[in-house]
Amino acid sequence: MSSNTPASRAWQHRAGELGDRLPTGFRIGTATSAFQIEGGARDGGRGESTWDAFTRQKGRILDGQNASVSTDHVGKLSEDVTLLRELGADIYRFSFAWPRLQPDGRGSLNRAGVAFYDRLLDELLGNGISPMATLHHWDTPVALRGQWLNRDTAQRFGDYANQMGEVFGDRIDAWVTVNEPATVTFNGYALGIHAPGETLLFDALPAAHHQLLGHGLAVQALRAADVRGQIGLANVHSPVQPATDREADRDAAALYDLLHNRLFADPVLLGRYPDPAGVFENELRFLHEIEPDDLRTIHQSLDFYGLNYYQPTRVAAGAGGPVSPDGSSPAMNRLPFHFEPFREHPVTGFGWPNAPEYLLVVLTELRDRYAEALPPVYITEGGASFPDRADRDGTVTDLARIDYLAEHLLAAVEAVAPGGPAEGVDLRGYIIWSLLDNFEWAAGYTQRFGLVYVDFTDPSRPRTPKQSFSWLQHVLSSR
Repeated sequence: MSSNTPASRAWQHRAGELGDRLPTGFRIGTATSAFQIEGGARDGGRGESTWDAFTRQKGRILDGQNASVSTDHVGKLSEDVTLLRELGADIYRFSFAWPRLQPDGRGSLNRAGVAFYDRLLDELLGNGISPMATLHHWDTPVALRGQWLNRDTAQRFGDYANQMGEVFGDRIDAWVTVNEPATVTFNGYALGIHAPGETLLFDALPAAHHQLLGHGLAVQALRAADVRGQIGLANVHSPVQPATDREADRDAAALYDLLHNRLFADPVLLGRYPDPAGVFENELRFLHEIEPDDLRTIHQSLDFYGLNYYQPTRVAAGAGGPVSPDGSSPAMNRLPFHFEPFREHPVTGFGWPNAPEYLLVVLTELRDRYAEALPPVYITEGGASFPDRADRDGTVTDLARIDYLAEHLLAAVEAVAPGGPAEGVDLRGYIIWSLLDNFEWAAGYTQRFGLVYVDFTDPSRPRTPKQSFSWLQHVLSSR
């Protein structure tokens, strides 16, 4: 067995069994994001995002790749909606490209951008697919000076959300305000491995706060626009454990849990930031400076809470090298903790531990920490990259992904079932990342998450459904 590929557990032959085990009404979908799939970087007056600027910087993206064409979703929209219909997906979670709709991050909406998303929504609804739309999936307009370090960006985001609600609010079933503000903060502003490439470490905390403030303003703006769909956000959660039982490792793990999980969930669900008292109080002093009015804005009533889950994290005290869970950053050497591998688990193509049992841990933590404050939950992202290749006959066999999806789906539904460890969590569905192979941020095109294979060497970007696509078709038709 390769260290990168878990042994097949023959789930490819058990699609009907899994379909039977999914609860009635449990919804399955797939997700994408605008920057990762759309292409059309200069089409229709689209403005530049921080990621467009980041990809032009030498050494930022593996193999010097960019997303100017990506999967060419702009040119293949109808083909992609047809794939969703053939899959039998209940939900399609996509994101609006803020620079395509507001090239300068302010002002009236760009007509060509509106027309593109009008077409997407009409085709989704015409094919019986429920739209879940994300307002911000990392592609901040570069014209907004300071981006999320600037408090004004939160105000601009609220204005943008209001206009989006006015234009699209009658056709969207669920709204996600912001996606993974933790990843944007730490990879983009603290460690410099994502756009905009800042290495501010703990001084990146204002970017976290301003994204959460933008979320709260967006919720208010969507409600003011009287949108018919439900409203939530998508936070990435990782269960954290210390590398050893030493007090220093336990303190480091608690710090990372606060930074990665509680910093983004507590203010949204409880109306307060976690208490930064303790050994790392000085590093977190920014949290003492937050205005109560900001917390009231952030703490909006939500219709659902989006959980993105990919992996657990093992933390040890002290600087330990330049590698974070998402890439290489010399800035890691200046942090008071580092990450240790989960050698007991197989890993995905990204090197992430394939550990579905930790999804139970995440759901249990959410229930125990937030109790009645936790609204209904969707797993808004879950999936894995593997080194998929098309065979000579054109088929793409991805048994490892089938096993991954089956075991994570089962872990989720069994966790919240009567008698399960997370009983009481109202889990409504699981949305798979991703429909298509795409531009995977700093990894370029080297990491394939899709149910559908995209040939990036061919200018026409042909799509080939993988074996996991056919398997999921069977699962969904067996419910």
